[in-house]
Amino acid sequence: MKSKYKWLIPGAVLLTTLGMAGCDVEKTEEGSLPDVEVEGGNMPEYDVDAPEVDVGTKEKTVTVPDVDVTMPDDDETEIVEPVEPRAPAPVQQN
Repeated sequence: MKSKYKWLIPGAVLLTTLGMAGCDVEKTEEGSLPDVEVEGGNMPEYDVDAPEVDVGTKEKTVTVPDVDVTMPDDDETEIVEPVEPRAPAPVQQN
């Protein structure tokens, strides 16, 4: 049986968000933190059973293209037209 009210909470959140987005908020007075005295206390303890995760490595060979770059001499000034980039070569999966 499907619930007729499954959109009730998301709808309320949406309406609240839209209502808040339509507000104009301006700070009219500076605030300050209260003076608080803290004595003692105890942090809660948790018993967590986390799943065991095995992380390993795998050796993979990657083909890298050989690129030759010829730099112009400092006294050579050459204006070159821009080149459109090409799509990368498809990757072969083993």
